[in-house]
Amino acid sequence: MNGFINLNKRAGKSSAAEVGIIKRLTHTRCGHMGTLDPMAGGVLPVAIGNACRMFDYLLDKRKSYKATFEFGDYYDTLDTTGNVLASGGSIPTEEQIKQVLPSMVGEIMQIPPKYSAKSVGGRRGYELARKGIEFTLPPKKVRIYSIELLSRNGNFFDFSIECGGGTYIRSIARDLASELGTYAAMSALTRTASGVFRIENSVSSDILTEENIGNYLINAESLVDFPAYHAFGDDRKLFNGVALSTALPTGLYKIYDGEEFYGIAEVKDGYIKVRTKLC
Repeated sequence: MNGFINLNKRAGKSSAAEVGIIKRLTHTRCGHMGTLDPMAGGVLPVAIGNACRMFDYLLDKRKSYKATFEFGDYYDTLDTTGNVLASGGSIPTEEQIKQVLPSMVGEIMQIPPKYSAKSVGGRRGYELARKGIEFTLPPKKVRIYSIELLSRNGNFFDFSIECGGGTYIRSIARDLASELGTYAAMSALTRTASGVFRIENSVSSDILTEENIGNYLINAESLVDFPAYHAFGDDRKLFNGVALSTALPTGLYKIYDGEEFYGIAEVKDGYIKVRTKLC
């Protein structure tokens, strides 16, 4: 079995545990794109079988979230599952928040949370943080396309956020509060989109069975819009690792063995060669 499941991860479950369900149902190796924290829910694309090789072609994508930030307290994890380190911060008005949101949009340098999977000297940041070991994480460049304030309920504010891969929503809560001279932490998060994967087309693992999972399988072929290249006759030497001369423009192509999807090929310096086998 090869393809993707557009999984709607359940809040309170780890990404690894949810992927483990897919592995048990398919009896096939699986991988996932863009880990969600246990408290978060929503879109978690899971690749099955050779579709795991598609990740490199799907990394450059936008992600969309609905996030809730609680203002007033500062947590070590930057979300409300952690320990409170400071409290008593002021609660901003909706207008105050709207005034600073434009400064949060664009290509920015963001410091990841210490409680994250970022590597520090070969060890995960969360491992060091849990042991009380002091360390710093360097800022990284991320892209935030938009942040919109949706609603307010007391100290809790809901936001719609669209950003590039590698962006930490918890860090946005911290940095937004800092701009306002107060504290905030993420209290809820739902990923509503990850590239071509949308929450309205997702499926929860609790309804999947060995009998029906095939009904939710998305072909890897449909996830990229590269032009098609159909290999017939002598062109089938490509499937033996041979590079063939071509007049096609440089770039990536979906390659077919006749009419059957085979994988991804690349044209470079006047030659075409299979780059990734997916069938």
